[in-house]
Amino acid sequence: MKIIDEPQFGPMFRFNDANVYWSLHLLSDGRRMGRKRLADEVGVGEGSMRRIIDTLKEWDFINIKQTGITITKAGISFLEQLPLRPVNIFVEGSVAGACQQGVLVLGGADKVVNGMEQRDAGIKVGADGCTTIVIRDGVLMIPPDWNMDEKTPELAYKIRKEIGMTQSDALIIGGGETQALATEAAITAALLMF
Repeated sequence: MKIIDEPQFGPMFRFNDANVYWSLHLLSDGRRMGRKRLADEVGVGEGSMRRIIDTLKEWDFINIKQTGITITKAGISFLEQLPLRPVNIFVEGSVAGACQQGVLVLGGADKVVNGMEQRDAGIKVGADGCTTIVIRDGVLMIPPDWNMDEKTPELAYKIRKEIGMTQSDALIIGGGETQALATEAAITAALLMF
């Protein structure tokens, strides 16, 4: 799924769709944020954040005032239409990287073959990779064949209880040296599924 198109002429963006999505998500809790703080939390430079903000303003997804940036009803509606739900999770030993971020992809399980496409998407953005988890025949799995219910039952229970996955969902956990890289990896991999 593409959120923002790259320019045909001129310099290429130094940000991607995951950065645009995460910018909106960070604003979705109703907090006012300044451009610098938003850039720091998303993991992009201030110039890239300026372009993201200009685009979101053009789409009427945000309001900009002297007191900070806020999301609009149109921005909230856009986020709600996407089948993505960020989740806070840390999976010891199964995900590479010091920091992790999960994204539940609603209805995405059928698009996962062996998890390599998601892992590679994470690596391409500079993270350590992504681990994908699905439910196949009632069993929580890391494709193609790692049975979490059998091999790591405590973790499988935690994921089922805290995340609320269904048979049709996929959980992608990005891992990286920084929280911003882990988040960008997970969202990038999730957006590839649509």
